Amino acid sequence: MDPISIEEKKEKVMAIIKSDEYKPMKAKELAVLMNVPREEKKDFFDVIDSLLSEGKIIENQKKNLKLPGENVYAGVFSGTTKGFGFVRIEGKDEDVFIPASSVSDAHDKDRVLIEIVPNPTFQGEKREGVVVRVLERNDVKIVGTFIKNNGYGFVHPDNQKFGSDIFIPKGFTEHAVSGHKVIAEITFFGSATRKPEGHITNIIGHIDDPGSDIISVVRAFGIPMEFPDGVINELTGIPDHVLEEEKVGREDLRDLLTVTIDGEDSKDLDDAVSLTKENGIYNLGVHIADVSHYVTEGSPLDKEALKRGTSNYLIDKVIPMLPHELSNGICSLNAGEDRLALSCLMKIDAKGNVIEHKIVESLILVDKRMSYPSVKKIIEDKDPEETEKYKEFIDMFFLMDELAQILRKKRHKRGSIDFDIPECKIKVDEKGEPVEIGPYERNRATMLIEDFMLIANETVAEDHYWQEIPFVYRTHESPDPEKIQKLATFIYNFGLTIKNTNEEIHPKEIQSLLSKIEGKEEESLIQRLTLRSLKQAKYTVNCDGHFGLAARYYCHFTSPIRRYPDLQIHRIIKKNLNGKLSPSLIKHFEKILPDVAYLSSRYERRADEAEREVEKLKKIEFMSKYIGEEFEGVISGVTSSGLYVELKNTVEGNIRIENIGDDYYYFDEEHYMLVGEHTKKTYKLGQRLIIRVEGTDKLLRTIDFSIVGEPEEAVDRENRDEEK
Repeated sequence: MDPISIEEKKEKVMAIIKSDEYKPMKAKELAVLMNVPREEKKDFFDVIDSLLSEGKIIENQKKNLKLPGENVYAGVFSGTTKGFGFVRIEGKDEDVFIPASSVSDAHDKDRVLIEIVPNPTFQGEKREGVVVRVLERNDVKIVGTFIKNNGYGFVHPDNQKFGSDIFIPKGFTEHAVSGHKVIAEITFFGSATRKPEGHITNIIGHIDDPGSDIISVVRAFGIPMEFPDGVINELTGIPDHVLEEEKVGREDLRDLLTVTIDGEDSKDLDDAVSLTKENGIYNLGVHIADVSHYVTEGSPLDKEALKRGTSNYLIDKVIPMLPHELSNGICSLNAGEDRLALSCLMKIDAKGNVIEHKIVESLILVDKRMSYPSVKKIIEDKDPEETEKYKEFIDMFFLMDELAQILRKKRHKRGSIDFDIPECKIKVDEKGEPVEIGPYERNRATMLIEDFMLIANETVAEDHYWQEIPFVYRTHESPDPEKIQKLATFIYNFGLTIKNTNEEIHPKEIQSLLSKIEGKEEESLIQRLTLRSLKQAKYTVNCDGHFGLAARYYCHFTSPIRRYPDLQIHRIIKKNLNGKLSPSLIKHFEKILPDVAYLSSRYERRADEAEREVEKLKKIEFMSKYIGEEFEGVISGVTSSGLYVELKNTVEGNIRIENIGDDYYYFDEEHYMLVGEHTKKTYKLGQRLIIRVEGTDKLLRTIDFSIVGEPEEAVDRENRDEEK
């Protein structure tokens, strides 16, 4: 068929489908209707496939061809472990529910075409749809665990949302054995009656090999590990120290007493602070590494940085956005070395108001590298040894603590939400095996740096908003009323209430709730539930405010070594400072920034998901050493299939409903609790339990608990044993 005849046949097919007499039918039936000769049927079906790919026609659930109606949309499919999923419609802030029977051959993160159908499942709460076609596959290579079976085998995907094991025929296993972590290239994506099929292309290592679990996660999420040759070659032209000609024209701030305060193991130091006080006014300097001086737009370094979007921190492994030669070298604000920076110099009054500020290209010299534990010992513990060791900085540290508390109080007054949720800290040995798990300590030293970075980010965002120039902002939208209503139902179990209307909620409502639970046993749990009720923050080109911070203006300015948006706005700031924002350059930024914002948000979520997956694996590995042992925990989740219990070390495990053996339990959805049919005994959120670790499974990503009793029962049992 030549191109003209193809178009003619397309037009002929479309004319029939558009006609009033046409009733939806399958492609084979349409071929009969059109009297297509046998020798032309292959070409005919190619025409149908082409029209489907172009979206000019669609297939309904019965595979009948029809015109796309008003209820046909494109979007990204998000799968679940239970088979159903959701599609976020492109250009709309709406998720459409896709039942398992309507998923077709779509898999997690595929771009799909869906049709909205009558909604029997959610009864008006959420629209329901069917996948009519996969427009773009997320990935044809899947990382998983190989299970051998008589020469052939299956790959169990690490991404449990993928929806199915992948069949590997004989001859395509690459000699993998059961337990190998592998990469499988999919050759057939499955159907209602057949599993997906594929070929093994790489063997990463065995599931029990040290380090193979983290590498598997990295590969599964498509995170780039090695830097391409173009990036490595570019590094050779970057000096390892600041050249004299690079210092010209910059504001020399080397006389300011300046420090970095970071974790003890940190190597990429991209922010430093200085502080003095004169006539009741605080002079705060937040100095950020001028990474954009070395990473220029469009260079191999820049393209690779955008491709990564962010640095990935996976327990003991860091996959940096920029090569170590930059992130740990010339761009790192190492003590005792001249460094190029962008400095936000602020004058702040006693109420925390920024009364004056300026942003400058600067030259700085960090006087001392400090760690959070050291500063904590000084300002919180009043440790005499640490105080003597850093005596020339002591006054500044206490002044910093003083200003930080003022800034924190001001944010709290306007409604800023402070989620003091203990992050998980996992320590591993030289083999990568977890040896200790517990909450990450947050203290006044870590908080004061957060406070200074926040005020700098707000100041920079407001400055550039009012200048009306293209920019990348950090946006956190107001939560959905539906999710707030669900939160209200959750917390009712604890005797708590929250404003529960269809109107937009104010951050102060959330803040008030968190203050009511401060210091209580259920504090961590309710904080997590509340956090899940809020939307994800993202990068946008519009300044739409930050709900969680109750901030009208906000951006990310302070971490250009590890976040691409910060690097991007540094370029804009510098062009603006030097009067080079010409109309053509403004148009250029207006054109590229939406993609920068979208990709940065997407890769940030990828990094977060990978970090959670690695944490989950390490927690499973850690708890496998404690099978049969008992711990105290709190019920953190209640579903129709059972309970989730979180231990004090942040590990969460599952208790299946069928394994609660003293009664038959049913799920009371309205109150989010399990109820015994005969005993009326209840298990609800926040309830403390003594559990036993029954088993772990790295393949299924599960930790199984059983109920031993409640803490009071455990004490009584212990007392009885002592009496005996």
